[in-house]
Amino acid sequence: MKARTNDRRPPHLRLGQGDYVKDIYPWDLNCESQGAQDMANLLKQVQRGVQPAPRRVLLYGTHGIGKSTFGAMADKPVFIQTEDGLGGIDCERFPLATSYSDVINALAALYAEPHEYRSAVLDSLDWLERLIWSKVCEDRGVASIEDIGYAKGYVFAITYWREVLAGLDALRNERGMTIVLIAHAQIEKFANPETDTYDRYSPRLHKQASALVQEWCDEVLFTTYSIHTKATDEGFGRKRVQGIGTGERIIRTTERPAHVAKNRIGLPELLPLDWRVYGAYATGNEQAALAAIREYWPEYGKSEEQEQPVEQGV
Repeated sequence: MKARTNDRRPPHLRLGQGDYVKDIYPWDLNCESQGAQDMANLLKQVQRGVQPAPRRVLLYGTHGIGKSTFGAMADKPVFIQTEDGLGGIDCERFPLATSYSDVINALAALYAEPHEYRSAVLDSLDWLERLIWSKVCEDRGVASIEDIGYAKGYVFAITYWREVLAGLDALRNERGMTIVLIAHAQIEKFANPETDTYDRYSPRLHKQASALVQEWCDEVLFTTYSIHTKATDEGFGRKRVQGIGTGERIIRTTERPAHVAKNRIGLPELLPLDWRVYGAYATGNEQAALAAIREYWPEYGKSEEQEQPVEQGV
């Protein structure tokens, strides 16, 4: 409805500030108008309280540490595999995806067809990225994504990443499936504006894709081996530092200078690499999580001064 320019009454409501101001007049709130009815209906849809939903978790780490096994322990999982590494794991999986369309078709099948799967595991993201780059090259008629000038190839790739995430969102929101993403780790230079540049672990993805996926996920978990360091005095002011590992596999859930991580459910900073632990916390069953942790660390939680393993680089 157009404003009544000959009406001198002040606006009923002023929204915004500065150059971004919109005046709302009484006639704009006329309940007979469709717009006002839509506003009233929208207010009735305001949601309150906690609304649990299936988790979207990214687990990344070094090769061979057990990332795929972690995914295979999820609730009734099915794998969308983009790399050939599941032969030794007893799990249900789609045929190896060799193109971007294979991945999209697998997502579409899980969305449209009847099944009893409760978790979708995409293994792995860094090999999916190669398929996406191949799709970009096919669309642009180039041999390599680097042949697209000004690094625009990686920008074009984001469109396909968004399609994949939209498909995963549909599985989560409409089919009630937990989403598990698997990726390998890389060591990157991080230019922290508050300190000198330093190295840290991150998912092995292009920086734009990595930022998009990390923002989308509820949890980003870094898995590595527990490593302690031992310093030996060799005399003459020299020290020899030796790394000592037990082979214990751990998950880091909170970001630190050595690695990228996050979680939205208040996870302990350090966990064993076991889906039972994460899954129990994700469903709010802290007693089950504690019992699973104590299978690895019997004294866990019994003393505030309990010594816990630390990861390499921390």
